[in-house]
Amino acid sequence: MQAVSTAHDIFAANRAAGRIALAVAVREGVTRRRRVFEDGPLRVRFPSVDADPLEAVIVNTAGGIAGGDRARFDLDVGPAAGVVVTTAAAEKVYRSTGPAADVAITLKAGAGAALSWLPQETILFDRSRLSRSIEADLAGDASLLVAEAVVFGRSAMGETVEQGAFTDRWRIRRDGRLVFAETLRLDGRIAQRLGEPAIAGGAGAVATVLAVPGDESRIAPVRAQTFCGEVGVSAWNGLAVARLCAKDGAMLRRDLGAVLAALGAALPRLWLQ
Repeated sequence: MQAVSTAHDIFAANRAAGRIALAVAVREGVTRRRRVFEDGPLRVRFPSVDADPLEAVIVNTAGGIAGGDRARFDLDVGPAAGVVVTTAAAEKVYRSTGPAADVAITLKAGAGAALSWLPQETILFDRSRLSRSIEADLAGDASLLVAEAVVFGRSAMGETVEQGAFTDRWRIRRDGRLVFAETLRLDGRIAQRLGEPAIAGGAGAVATVLAVPGDESRIAPVRAQTFCGEVGVSAWNGLAVARLCAKDGAMLRRDLGAVLAALGAALPRLWLQ
């Protein structure tokens, strides 16, 4: 006799699980796809295979992320290769009835490689639960640019995130040595926490930009900009980090674009549409 499925089993069977594994390498002087693996609702597309650096666009055909969903992104950039990765749209994380959604990003860049991870915003809905991790392993002379923006509710729709959970764990290594580690955790009364001056001062959207290599000369153009919200930038031990807080997603996007341009980044074309 077949066992009766529990509510937990039924819930788990209806969760989305997806993975993208992308490896690129230099061939005939141009970065080309070496291996592409797609699973579940996740897809990766290449608007122009002749672009240098190569541009990869991630598409989530599920239309968003719900509690209990799992997504994994593995990116391997070979020596001297260059790739810019973005998303086709902002990623929405919907309300969860219990378990958190889990997103794991693993980045690897070989000698002389250049890797830019520049997804569009992640939008958290009220009572959403998201656990995200970013792990990067870089050769000593590789370059990395990571920009992650989080919007707490769509202000144009009158949305706020009163309750929820968001954990964001970053670990960056160069030649196997840990050079950057931080974990952000917001749990429970998110709107109340964001309103505290030491956290976000009432901002409804935040972002972090990390650049390797980074020094005072590289961040000087950022400090010369005028922003809609608040932006702070620092450089130490060969890397640079910018923190952004803004009233809403539109203001944050303008400031984020200005920071990336000042850092010398070529913005993905989808950001400009």
